Amino acid sequence: MDRTSQRLLKEDRVHGDVMFPLAAYWIELPAGTHVLDTHWHEEAEFFMLLEGEILFQVDTDYFPLRAGEAVFIESGDIHAAYVLKEGPCRFCALVFHPDLLASAQYDTIQQNVILPLQEKRQSFPRHITPAVPWQQELLNHLERMMEAYANKMPGFEAFMKGTLLIMLSQIATPDRSVNHSQSESADTTKINRLKKVILYIQDNYQEPIRTRDLSELIPMSEGQFCRFFKAMTRKTPVDYINSYRIRQAADLLQQSERKISDIALEVGFDNVSYFIKVFRKAMKCSPSEFRKGAALGAMQGAGQGQLYP
Repeated sequence: MDRTSQRLLKEDRVHGDVMFPLAAYWIELPAGTHVLDTHWHEEAEFFMLLEGEILFQVDTDYFPLRAGEAVFIESGDIHAAYVLKEGPCRFCALVFHPDLLASAQYDTIQQNVILPLQEKRQSFPRHITPAVPWQQELLNHLERMMEAYANKMPGFEAFMKGTLLIMLSQIATPDRSVNHSQSESADTTKINRLKKVILYIQDNYQEPIRTRDLSELIPMSEGQFCRFFKAMTRKTPVDYINSYRIRQAADLLQQSERKISDIALEVGFDNVSYFIKVFRKAMKCSPSEFRKGAALGAMQGAGQGQLYP
């Protein structure tokens, strides 16, 4: 994918396709594995935790997420997830572009339901929990959509879109929807600064990146920038860059038979031994072991081999 595409997508994955911009991902992580790096995308997302307990971040909000609960992530929201309790973690992410729900012509549904969602004026609660009875209904819908997508039942596309519209009808009841269209100005500034830095990393990860280069984007002193970045992402700039590079390398390992040394160089590591060390720490296995595991998962028809996001 070229860098222009990366800039447009904000990440390196296309969710679904032009005809049906929706995709679901099932991810299983062993105990101690980092869950989700800070990132964002143009699509909206339902993130449902199936096993484990994590700390979820959306923009500057943090909250614990337990098995059976879900998060709704607006288009453009920065989000991340961190280990809260030791143990394996399993989740499903349903990612869709809000345009999927748009009416063919401007009608009452477009005016009263879809447009308010796209403008974040009338949206789902950020944290969806079975402790609230009507939110349990939303979780039930999510489970049915996950099953329909996994089985690719005939007409599942219509089922997915129709169910999302039903869910939107359920938050039309007074005091259920949330207005996310306005944020504190200080939070907006922080988020925009972080997005600028992350976008630079995405565009330049194949080249050497100095902390000074990143701090000058905002601008801040190098020390001030490092404190800001770690407060927002819970990682140092170097750790974040390495994590992003490893994710690109993992995709390449799944998609090709190229030499590991060539992949290391392509994603920005100039030392293969260091690349293998960082990869093993992040993925709990060596690059060659990861490639073998991905190939085995593909042969067995496992959906877990696909990296997310």
